[in-house]
Amino acid sequence: MGVVKLTRKKKLFLLVGAAALIVITLVSMVAARKREKPIPITTDKAFRKAITQLVTATGKIQPEVEVKIAPEVSGEIIEIPVKEGQIVRRGQLVLKIKPDNYQAQVEAQQAGLNSARSATVRNRAEVEKADNDYKRSMNLFNKGLLSEADRKSAETNYNMARAALQASEFDAQRAEGALRQMRDSLSKTIIYSPMDGTISSLPSRVGERVVGTIQFAGTEVMRIANLGAMEARVNVNENDIVNVKIGDTTRISVDAYPDRQLRGVVREIASTAQTRNAGSQEEVTNFEVKISIPNPPVPLRPGMSTTADIETATVQDAVVVPIQSVTVRTTESKLSPEEREKNEAKQKAVDKDNRADVTNQTQQKQKERELREKLQRVVFVKTGDKVRMQKVETGLADNTYIEIKSGIKPGDEVVSGSYTAISRKLKDGAKVSIEKAGKG
Repeated sequence: MGVVKLTRKKKLFLLVGAAALIVITLVSMVAARKREKPIPITTDKAFRKAITQLVTATGKIQPEVEVKIAPEVSGEIIEIPVKEGQIVRRGQLVLKIKPDNYQAQVEAQQAGLNSARSATVRNRAEVEKADNDYKRSMNLFNKGLLSEADRKSAETNYNMARAALQASEFDAQRAEGALRQMRDSLSKTIIYSPMDGTISSLPSRVGERVVGTIQFAGTEVMRIANLGAMEARVNVNENDIVNVKIGDTTRISVDAYPDRQLRGVVREIASTAQTRNAGSQEEVTNFEVKISIPNPPVPLRPGMSTTADIETATVQDAVVVPIQSVTVRTTESKLSPEEREKNEAKQKAVDKDNRADVTNQTQQKQKERELREKLQRVVFVKTGDKVRMQKVETGLADNTYIEIKSGIKPGDEVVSGSYTAISRKLKDGAKVSIEKAGKG
């Protein structure tokens, strides 16, 4: 009987122990789930180096001087004694337009001028005759041998002859002007090179008809460029143009020469912006910057694609960190949960009161301004197995590193990856672990 009781007690103890073990296991599992998992990161140390701020822009290679040739007169092209790529000298014949029509106009205008001059000679003779008649009439009138009506008639004839002479002289002047104009048009049927250079473009051919530029936009028949002086014309965004100035040194990469880097100098900055896709979400406002390329080590051709890195400023011995280490957080990131809840409640109340005025542009801009004021630049500094969010003041930046003016000192270990961890996951005091190589 005693053995049976002992067996029952033993079973009871085993059941109670098993239940307790299950409870302990469940509690441990719940605690493990609640325990914060470390965020995998990569780090780099802040250090000192010279840093140069770069403004990167893309564009095309073009000659510094390129002249567009468009005839001032219309007609058929009868001769093009040059070809594309040919070197020409100033004053060399480059184009002829059929002159027959202009030659006929010159001849017709010459005949009109001769007629006007003949009329002038005839009218001058009539003036002399009318002058003699008028003097004789006055002599007779003074002696009382001629009536007042006859004297007046002689005077009128003299005045009319003088007026006819003046009109014929004016006609002759007008004919001379028209003849000069026709001769000028005839001379413009032959076009000479205005400069030393190379035929960089020749879209026209013999037999084509061209429109002159006297009254219309005209037809461009060729371009002459000085290929010995080339430049890069790049489009710089409006946010970066304020940092660019005349004389800035530039590193230029040409797509046709991927292994070569050219040096250039900013020589001209456009004063007026160029806007593309105006009125759409893709609207872009750029300013054209011309970069001179003195003595290029490789042959450059107009139209080659290029990328320019303009060096706008340099700081020696600056404290730098990888550019991806700097992110943006709001000033509420370090608030306690209670303070954050209060701010959210206040914001909801404000949004509710202003719900009817959401479309009001003034209030919308005010909200955007308040949001910008809450933003601050920070980096995450690793201390032990946790990170500390550190507010920083940034300076210049190149394509890899960014200057830290305050908040970080050389040797501090800052988080440099991953992008998701830096931009969203990391918070002040978060637990982290170093990510193993190959997992990033």
